[in-house]
Amino acid sequence: MTPMRGLVAGTLAAALLLGVAACSGMSARDKGTAVGAGAGAVGGAVLTGGSAAGTLGGAVVGGVIGNQVSKDKKDEK
Repeated sequence: MTPMRGLVAGTLAAALLLGVAACSGMSARDKGTAVGAGAGAVGGAVLTGGSAAGTLGGAVVGGVIGNQVSKDKKDEK
């Protein structure tokens, strides 16, 4: 593992831990959005070899998917 990849992995792990700690007052939909964004960021980074654009794009797509999947049925009316 190159030093840059180690730095990126450590930064993502720290961001994930801080994000989980901040989730106590969030709604289920907010949590779904955050988890989706985190998973998407990791997926985007892996698929693009750690590029910033791939990580950001993955986070955006994952956040949107997490938001929509965790949407309440009453929101659909």
